[in-house]
Amino acid sequence: MTDNFKFGRIFWIFSYILLSGDILTQVAAENEQSMCSFYGNCASNNKNPPGHYLCIVKHAPKPLDDVSMGILRQLCPELTNKYGKDLCCNGDQVRDLQKSFALSLPLLSRCPSCLYNFRQAFCDLPCSPIQSTFLSVNETLKGTENDETPSAKSVNYAIGAEYIQKTYESCKDVVLSSTNDVVMKAICGSWGSYHCTPQRWFEYMGDGVGNSFVPFTIHFEFRDKVEDGVENSGLIGINQPTYACSEVAPGESVKCSCVDCLGSCPAPPPPREKVDWTIKFEYGPEEHKITVFTIVGGITVIILIVAFKPILKRIHKATQSSGTEFEYAIVKFFTSLATFCARKPLFVIVPGTIVVVVFSCGIAMLEITTDPVELWASANSRSRIEKNYFDSTFVPFYRTEQLIVTAVDLPPILHVTATGNESFGPIFNLEFMKVLLDLQTAIAHDVNGNDPDSGDPVFLKDICFKPLDPANTNCATFSYLGWWQNNYTEILKSAPREDKNGNPVEDGSVDNYLDHFKYCSLNPSSPTDTTKLKLSCMGEYGGPIEPTVALGGFLDSTYLPLDPPYKDATTAVITFIVNNHVDKKEQRKAKAWEAAFIQFMHEYVKKENKMSAHMKIAFSSERSIEDELDRQSQNDIVTVAVSYLIMFLYIAVALGEQHSWGRLAIDSKASLGLLGVTIVLFSVSSSIGFFGFFGVKATLIIVEVIPFLVLAVGVDNIFIMVQTLQRTERKSNETIPEHLGRVIGHVAPSMMLNSLTDSASFFLGGLTGMPAVQAFAFYAGVALLFNFVLQFTVFIAFLSLDIQRQEAGRWDILCCIPRKHSKKPKYKDGFLFKVFKNIYAPFILSLPMRIVVLVMFTLWLGASVIMIPSIEVGLDQQISMPEDSYVLTYFQAMFNYLSIGPPVYFVVKDTEFDYHTNPNVQDLIRAGENPYSLVSQIYASSRASNTTYIAKSAASWLDDYRDWASSDKCCYYKGTRELPRFCPSIDTKRCKQCRIVKDENGFIEPDEFEKFLPFFLRDNPHEKCPKAGHAAYGDAVRYRKADDGNGAVPTASYFMTYHTILKTSKDYIEAMEEARAISANLTKTLNTGTNSTNHEVFPYSIFYVFYEQYLTMWRDTFQSLGISFATIFVVTYILTGFNIFTALIVLLTVVMIIVDLGGMMYWWNIPLNAVSLVNLVMVSHSISNKLSRCLI
Repeated sequence: MTDNFKFGRIFWIFSYILLSGDILTQVAAENEQSMCSFYGNCASNNKNPPGHYLCIVKHAPKPLDDVSMGILRQLCPELTNKYGKDLCCNGDQVRDLQKSFALSLPLLSRCPSCLYNFRQAFCDLPCSPIQSTFLSVNETLKGTENDETPSAKSVNYAIGAEYIQKTYESCKDVVLSSTNDVVMKAICGSWGSYHCTPQRWFEYMGDGVGNSFVPFTIHFEFRDKVEDGVENSGLIGINQPTYACSEVAPGESVKCSCVDCLGSCPAPPPPREKVDWTIKFEYGPEEHKITVFTIVGGITVIILIVAFKPILKRIHKATQSSGTEFEYAIVKFFTSLATFCARKPLFVIVPGTIVVVVFSCGIAMLEITTDPVELWASANSRSRIEKNYFDSTFVPFYRTEQLIVTAVDLPPILHVTATGNESFGPIFNLEFMKVLLDLQTAIAHDVNGNDPDSGDPVFLKDICFKPLDPANTNCATFSYLGWWQNNYTEILKSAPREDKNGNPVEDGSVDNYLDHFKYCSLNPSSPTDTTKLKLSCMGEYGGPIEPTVALGGFLDSTYLPLDPPYKDATTAVITFIVNNHVDKKEQRKAKAWEAAFIQFMHEYVKKENKMSAHMKIAFSSERSIEDELDRQSQNDIVTVAVSYLIMFLYIAVALGEQHSWGRLAIDSKASLGLLGVTIVLFSVSSSIGFFGFFGVKATLIIVEVIPFLVLAVGVDNIFIMVQTLQRTERKSNETIPEHLGRVIGHVAPSMMLNSLTDSASFFLGGLTGMPAVQAFAFYAGVALLFNFVLQFTVFIAFLSLDIQRQEAGRWDILCCIPRKHSKKPKYKDGFLFKVFKNIYAPFILSLPMRIVVLVMFTLWLGASVIMIPSIEVGLDQQISMPEDSYVLTYFQAMFNYLSIGPPVYFVVKDTEFDYHTNPNVQDLIRAGENPYSLVSQIYASSRASNTTYIAKSAASWLDDYRDWASSDKCCYYKGTRELPRFCPSIDTKRCKQCRIVKDENGFIEPDEFEKFLPFFLRDNPHEKCPKAGHAAYGDAVRYRKADDGNGAVPTASYFMTYHTILKTSKDYIEAMEEARAISANLTKTLNTGTNSTNHEVFPYSIFYVFYEQYLTMWRDTFQSLGISFATIFVVTYILTGFNIFTALIVLLTVVMIIVDLGGMMYWWNIPLNAVSLVNLVMVSHSISNKLSRCLI
């Protein structure tokens, strides 16, 4: 955003060239062409910057001295070739022209035709011997006692309409690279670039009243034909020959680049084809599609069954005996294991406890991360690798602290502007602005945290980004209040409006803060507006305040129009930019201040002030998401504890056998329920400790979700074992261990299938690239394995002890208390069991219901297949926040009101790319003649922003360095030319001009390139040297020392532009995908042009790490579900005794249910992401478990 600083005083440069009394002298003699009517400078105009009125004279052109003539030949070769030495300008004026051209050349030299057209007109103005034909005096100022020569306070200037039209057309698209915008935006006054026309452009540069940099007023007379109006004014319009920007101007060797001239661009390539996941049918509405798919799909399945049935029968027959033996072996193993654990409970419980304690000790070594980047993007993912490269090579993207303040129930503000009655948004209510300015000031100057290392207070000024430091030490703060330099006194200023002659307007209207806003919203980099207020638009930090960044609520759609209605804004956006660091220890001061900022804002929104009812405030800091995730986890501890307590009570009641009040304490299973819950907790702690020993980072979702998940699976197993035991009568000759072993041997295969497939589902979920989900999946998978082992060892041991207690007639929990008791009655089926056995099962298995269920689910399956391709991909980050979080309010405000897309950097990696010794290689990067250069391709992409999501052309340090090196006002040094020391161009006392050596095509000589590149990157931009690179490129170029130790060789660099407005997950995903496609083409261009394979260009934006996973979401889904289905088939096939029919039935049912769930995801607007994918995988295994349990 600070890159726009150079845009600051550009219009002054043009005004100076066109209008300054130091440049313009006019030739009079109404009837004689070779007579000068203006020569030299007279009275001062008392303006800032100072200028002079023109001296009115009447004499013939005078010979120009040889030295001045030599300078003029370089500046204006067309003029000197045509008229020779007898001209209407002297040596002082030629040198003034030289100084002015030194300022304008860097701005327009990117387009030689534009510069040629512009230069012709303004070379003729001060020096043409026939200027009397197109210039005349309009208003005269009398001379003084010291100099009686009269001055021209205003002049008439006749100019051909064709000339200004063609000159404007050749210049209107010229880009000021460091601002990612066109030069015309700054040199057309209040009209900006969108409303600018050739007439408005010249009228603004001749407005001596509204434009303080114009020394006198010039009344332009636009002539369709040069001779029009001669009888009225006696002037013939000047109409010099012009050249289109796509043509090569005389004396030039190249035409304008594609970036600066649309006519120089090749035909754009067709839009890149995207993968379309939508299944297309050409025959009718959705219900027809469902019907057709169902019929076709059903016929296909029947054909496959009939075709493969003989083969399946042979496979089943061949493996049946082996399957029976395998199944028997599993039953025998678990029978023996359970019998052993029941006979020697202490021998099992003690080692089991020791193992759990040992593994749980690893929790002390556990590292929990709440960093959103580490939660969402894998360390090995492309986006993380590229982010790490960007952060370590350049600097990490800034930390942002932001307020979004919306005006509520305030009327619009009405004001008479220079163009008539206008309405302005409610945020321009003066009381609203006063309260908001007080809030902004308090944050900037009063809010402070404590340095965690030294304990000293930390203010915003200690951590903020200062792009022009040390020349300007103010923080970069982007707020619309910055257009008044954050000063309420400036906001209250007003001045009577004047006409072009300097007289008050008849209606008595005034220029006030609204007129200033209107101007600054179109020219945010202007140092002075054109109102009578003469206020600067530049922020306190020395750079512009972009309206798209500071204003919101003025858009009706997600696209920014060419002429945005900024004045209708209902929302103010205040952004404080804070420096970021790779080393997290260096971020501690910033985090301390951010904590204080959040606390301050929480207290502020609770306070009452004059505008409380009219201000809806949303706020966020860089640490907000991380803090809220941590807060949610702390709050969930209570939820987890309460949930476990409820589950314990449920188990204690549900497992107990309530035969009579007398046996209530004996038949209770409270201790067994407590043990079951404890085993679940130990399973979770062991899993966490296990990964803690290996240094695997955990996330808070592990603490929040895994206990519930393992509890659900563990309780399921507990009920199966205990209730099966209760329903199975002990044989007369069986001991308790033998009875328990026989029961466990019967239920173990299905429970093993349940646990193993659940664990497998989570391990498969670990294939996702999202670290938070990956860690959750691995931790959950291991926790389920621990739970399975502990339940089949320790729990069985305790279960045997509990059976002995119950049979001994001892109370539950207080087992030391014996009690006389009646004989235990036989087990009776519960109410729910009877309902399902006697009512539901017969009903659902009846023939009519079978047909209804089959038809209904088949239709549902067909509908789901049709709808699945339309499922959205992505994850709304709002669902990760607590429901009462202030961040949710901020997210909503950001979605509703922000009107700017995030910046995107196209990074050229350090691959020894030759930026400076070979001009042909340099042309692969810069905006030169090559229409396929890096800068040109990005520009071409911006022309199709609706599909590429690239909003502007890229800022090019290479182009600006060339322009900076071409200016005599930019490069200065101290010491010797061989070993120069940097001298800032804004303070050149005791400094020397570099006069950088270039070849005939303008390329900087290699040695000079290396020597002065660091100077360019350290020089601050200002009105005399707008192309200085410190603000825009100080962090954009990395270099190593030259071989001779004197200078720098560029290594890595980036070229910044912006994405268009992005609001939905789809926008973010497609923007990243398009940027990567552009980068791939840029990489190919650089490698082809250099006959290499080493060079690489990649795009980087702050949000890429969060959305990269969705580029391959469908592929990952099919891969994970495919592996899941294969696992289900194999495990079911093995554990059902190699029964292939059972395995296929289970697999088919699971596939159908997953497809049906996909259909429900579409209808319920559930997006496809890593979380939903893990759930689908888990559900598929859970369903297979339930089906297999019924069949084993």
